[in-house]
Amino acid sequence: MAAVGLLAAWPIYADPRFLVLAGAAVVVAVLISAGATVWRWPGWLTVVAGVIGVLLLGLALAVPPANLAGLPASLRDLATGALTGWKDLVTVDLPVGTYRNLLVPALMVFLGGTLGTLRLGWRTQPHGAVAAVVALLMPTFGLLFGRTVTSAAVVVGPVTIPAVRELACGVMALVISLAWLAWRTAARRRAALQRAADSSGVRLSRRRRATDTRRGVLAGGMVVLAVAAAAVVTPAVAEGRTRDVLRSGAGPAQAISQAVSPLTDYRANFGDDVVDAPLFTVRPVAGALPDRIRLATLSSYDGAQYRVAASDADGRFVRVPSRRAAAAGTEATAQVTIEGLSGIWLPTFGSIEQVQFSGQDAASAADSFYYDADAEAGVLTGGTASGMSYEITATTAAAPALASLRAPGASPSVTIPDSVTSWIEKQDAGTGGAALATLVQRLRERGYLSHALTVPDTGAAWMKQLGDGYVFQPSTSGHSLARIDTMFRRLLARQADADAGSLVAAAGDDEQFAVAVSLIAEKLGFPARVVVGARLSGDDTDLSVCADGVCTGGDITAWTEVRDASGQWVAVDVTPQHTEGADTAVTKLRDPENATDVRSENAEEVDPPDPTKQDSTDSSTHDDQSADLSSVWALLRIGGIALAAALVLIGPFAAILAAKAVRRRSRRHETSPAARVVGGWEEYVDVAVDHGKPMPGNDTRTEVAERYGTPAATVLAVEADRAVFWEGALTDDESQRFWNIIDQERRRMAASVPLWRRMLAAVSLKSFTRGVTPRSVRRRDGAARTLPGTERRGRGRQAASAEE
Repeated sequence: MAAVGLLAAWPIYADPRFLVLAGAAVVVAVLISAGATVWRWPGWLTVVAGVIGVLLLGLALAVPPANLAGLPASLRDLATGALTGWKDLVTVDLPVGTYRNLLVPALMVFLGGTLGTLRLGWRTQPHGAVAAVVALLMPTFGLLFGRTVTSAAVVVGPVTIPAVRELACGVMALVISLAWLAWRTAARRRAALQRAADSSGVRLSRRRRATDTRRGVLAGGMVVLAVAAAAVVTPAVAEGRTRDVLRSGAGPAQAISQAVSPLTDYRANFGDDVVDAPLFTVRPVAGALPDRIRLATLSSYDGAQYRVAASDADGRFVRVPSRRAAAAGTEATAQVTIEGLSGIWLPTFGSIEQVQFSGQDAASAADSFYYDADAEAGVLTGGTASGMSYEITATTAAAPALASLRAPGASPSVTIPDSVTSWIEKQDAGTGGAALATLVQRLRERGYLSHALTVPDTGAAWMKQLGDGYVFQPSTSGHSLARIDTMFRRLLARQADADAGSLVAAAGDDEQFAVAVSLIAEKLGFPARVVVGARLSGDDTDLSVCADGVCTGGDITAWTEVRDASGQWVAVDVTPQHTEGADTAVTKLRDPENATDVRSENAEEVDPPDPTKQDSTDSSTHDDQSADLSSVWALLRIGGIALAAALVLIGPFAAILAAKAVRRRSRRHETSPAARVVGGWEEYVDVAVDHGKPMPGNDTRTEVAERYGTPAATVLAVEADRAVFWEGALTDDESQRFWNIIDQERRRMAASVPLWRRMLAAVSLKSFTRGVTPRSVRRRDGAARTLPGTERRGRGRQAASAEE
């Protein structure tokens, strides 16, 4: 079981030192348990010896001191690892290797698990079987503290085996536990028989009986069938579901879910009191600064808001070990100082290798920092504070040209509004990255930058940053599908107006245009996400850039990132132009030639709907009205899986009940009344055996009736003997009365035991084993049955002598 635990826990550490530590822990546990057995140590002394073993192995392998002076620090790390290492283990990015004191939990699991298993397993008392449960803690440690995704599937011909590591660990742990429990039960039974033989003088037969072979084959077949069925059904049931382990409930998920999305709060950065206020400063330490620094990567869009997906299976927020492996790209180190920035979003760039906080709160900041490697974004669950400073070492990969990208062919995450689809089709831009570059350029040219719905008569501070020639155009905030649909409807209307001198029609800012570009990219087959951050440099003079690394509220921007077929994310600037204003004049339409008779007395004034609150997702009037069978197939699949799981769970018991019913019916409907009476006696014996009565062996029916002691047992025995040995013929009424007595006895025996015992008797297989046992074996069983201190001792000795 320790070996299975090593296999299960390997993805957590993935370091050879873990194997050495776990192996040494198992050896030390065996030695301590052997010493406790030989010298009969009390329980407290065994526990003390285990603690000393953890102390010695911890200082030698888990947290070894560099020298004698570092011994106190190693002892402190060992103690904190035993107490808090479990929490750290589910928050640090895997594999943790030998990071800090995270080997201490593994040391305690393997030493304590092995020691507890041996101390319980070597006991002769019945409760020693609990050792199997203790042993299961070792593989359970690796499965619960492991990754949130399963291991890769293995394809063997036409068969795909999912989650091979987890499946193998589960199967081996189950089989080992069952095999040990079966061996222990058989060993205790042999010991009991030997004690009985020693006290009675009866010699035990050492030959293996046919019934033992049948019982072993039956048990092995049931185990194989159960394991195979579970291996087939479990992946089907778990398909499409996330793997919930301990680290699934750890991390900053709660803090992120409670925080306001930075895109929703985007326009707050352009208030007069914030737009010119420094939020954070980025200074180069080694290498050149990157072009961008990000606050948050928003990868989850539900049609209303873009959010941070805190529980993505492909990229979860985890704590960063001392240093991550360097990714491809140009390495740089920068120092970031927080000034006016608040919230959990921490400025980062590129693929992080190392983050080092400074100041009095450096330790607590490091503990509350979580990083999503796939999103290349970090959060600080404790929140940022003015004066906080840290250094980031990261690599930034060179981005290819947008026009050169190839679409992976991904499906959109939401239903794309018809207005967006129509606008894309009318541009006739083609496909792939070239089409995306063209569409983004046209969208930015036909948009107009505006950060507010209304401004004071004197203007706003953000307008002054855009220059004296800027003319204000109102725009509503929000980035729902309804807001984006309104924007594209205006673009389509302006494009359809032949008299329009300008195609500029969509007013908004990065909040709306980043989402619009993401929808366009997804329509073309590119996975997309939105990033909120700031630009540190750039060639486009119309875009805001942090001056000398000082990023103010007005420098905060948003852009879209698209992923090409190679898996690389590429940033796409989306900020609309602000030099050519939108034409707000209403185009004059010619009066219709055929006038309509308007009846003013029946006319009612109807307020038009607010376009900012329309829900463009309601496309029931445009979509194809054909029946969607996807939900039906999903229900059928769920129903089939539930039915298969139910068959696996209750199928064997239902089969046993059905077999007993068929056997009882065949006996009750034998051709002759005598055969029906004999079958009734067999049914009575089978029911008694299933309820815990001893096997009849070679006893006569009268002797069996005396041993069972039920109210009508003697009557049944006499009637059955009469049916076998009487020369006369029985009538149908007599056989029917016999079966009526059988039914009464069945009800009495069921009522005499508790409900749980009644249920066990209903699915017991003892009566089937009695029925298939050869007559010669039953004869030996009856002859060799001898219990010390009973009245049958003499006859048992004679039978044993005869057999010998």
